Amino acid sequence: MSEPKTAYWRRLDNAAKLYSATSNEKDTRVFRFYCELKEKIDPSILQKALDAAVVRYPVFLSVMRAGLFWHYLEKSSLRPKVREEDREPCSSIYVRDKKTLLFDVTYYGNRINFEVYHALTDGTGAMEFMRELVKNYLYLAHREEGLEDAEVSDRELTVEDQEADSFQKYYSAQRRGKREKKPRAFQIRKPGKEKGKLQITEAVLSVRELLFRARSYGVSVTVYLTAVFLWAIHEEMSKLQEKRPVILMVPVNLRNYFPSASMLNFFGWIEPGYRFGKEEDTFEKVLDHIKEYFAAELSENQVKKRMDDLISLEMHPILKLVPLSFKNLCINAAARVSERDVTAVFSNMSIVKMPAAYSRYIYRFGVYTSTPKVELCMCSFEDVVSLGFTSRFDSTNVRRNFFRILNEQGVHCRIQTPAYPDAKDDLYQGRRFFKGFSFACLVLAVFCVMLNYMLTPEGRWSVLAVGGIASMWITLCVGYRKRHNLLKNAVWMLFLLTAGSAVWDAAVGWRGWSVNYVLPTACVFAQVSMLIISRLQKHGAKEYMIYYVLASGYGVALPFVLLALGVINSVYLPVICIGLSFLFLAALPIFKGKEFKEEMHKKF
Repeated sequence: MSEPKTAYWRRLDNAAKLYSATSNEKDTRVFRFYCELKEKIDPSILQKALDAAVVRYPVFLSVMRAGLFWHYLEKSSLRPKVREEDREPCSSIYVRDKKTLLFDVTYYGNRINFEVYHALTDGTGAMEFMRELVKNYLYLAHREEGLEDAEVSDRELTVEDQEADSFQKYYSAQRRGKREKKPRAFQIRKPGKEKGKLQITEAVLSVRELLFRARSYGVSVTVYLTAVFLWAIHEEMSKLQEKRPVILMVPVNLRNYFPSASMLNFFGWIEPGYRFGKEEDTFEKVLDHIKEYFAAELSENQVKKRMDDLISLEMHPILKLVPLSFKNLCINAAARVSERDVTAVFSNMSIVKMPAAYSRYIYRFGVYTSTPKVELCMCSFEDVVSLGFTSRFDSTNVRRNFFRILNEQGVHCRIQTPAYPDAKDDLYQGRRFFKGFSFACLVLAVFCVMLNYMLTPEGRWSVLAVGGIASMWITLCVGYRKRHNLLKNAVWMLFLLTAGSAVWDAAVGWRGWSVNYVLPTACVFAQVSMLIISRLQKHGAKEYMIYYVLASGYGVALPFVLLALGVINSVYLPVICIGLSFLFLAALPIFKGKEFKEEMHKKF
């Protein structure tokens, strides 16, 4: 598949906007699909299989970038590299300001792991990529034995098909009714481990046994396991806690309702729950209630209504104009509030199908995800259902109850203990240095205040000393947080240096040195340093364009305004700054006109 000479970009889908705003080190929004083979993994063959998979699904070769109003995805020349697993499962993949792909392929023993940032795709898209990857690997490993190449998908998907935003395609701007107020759900609150490590419990059971038990109740597997999950949580509740309902979030694949071949996110969710303690509770009553809820909420009209309600928030004209940083704060706050409406999460990734000739090499597929709550994920392959419980809590009581209930009902669960390597300590040297530096600044500030009070109580020199220490700490803090992008770092340093010098100038009695000398010098120095950085790191125009525009625009606008207002009284350096900055800025559309227009369109 040929690649265009210029990088294309696309907006995030509706669900991806949530993940890009809310992901962090503890809630990485990463999930893992894996495949356990009946043989040890050969990394060289796996690399070839991965190279072939990204040719078929080039939509995965994207990096996340930030615009003024939204994040967006942009095609990248980066290529994924297979490596042996060496980190905690579902660790962070998306690192702000760092240009990296949004998925990772690793191996360990006989297991192939595919981890992906949820802003890139959903469970269905990840499953399709995983199937292609495993098929490629097995074909390359066993073709000499007579294994024939096979197609795992019966459709030929173009890049346009893969990156289609189905949320936008099926959205209809209809008048919305009044939103119902949701009850606050019961929350599982147990002490987490010291480092908040992701706790993973896996089990396998028989598809035939599970289907037999679900059908004996006249319900689907998803309805049956939802009721079991609710009952397992209820067994850990006190009588006082029963005043709040137990509510699960259950994702719904919208492709089952609206035709779509998209590899992007295209899912909704429902929130089945049950309020215990109102009467004598039995498992059968819970099951009947969940069955009725699913029947009512999974109608096409209800699914469409919920989808439109969600997208309508994104389409609000005022929200569109809110800057990205403030928008992320609002989305984060709303996400934290909405978490109180849900007790746990149950995600059924459905059946993983492979060509018959390939199945004899595969033991099972599995899936689980990083989560701040308790989450259960499941998928099945042939007669093996894989369950993956994840949480960051010490307590395993809910999981124990869940498996016990299934065993009592004739669905026998076998707990799996997959091997994981010792994870690398992510508290690397730079973070240790920053913590040490922060504490040293605090110590120095406290000693300055103590000496001032004991030796020269009539003076207030410690205020200036503490201010200087704080300035130094803020500068290093911003530099540390923006270390992954030196061009962005330079812009932030420019803003900090000029603003900080103005504050100091005013604090010690305004003399104008901050605007007469520091401001123009810093602007020119920042632009020259950015030019050097972009040359040394061989950045393309799309990577440096916005930072040049910010620095040059700042170097033209601010000194010009201050000159016009009469704040600057020494004109030589400011005038030189304005002239050079204008030339820097003018050079961009003159020599890089196409890239300049494209970048400004993307960023705004």
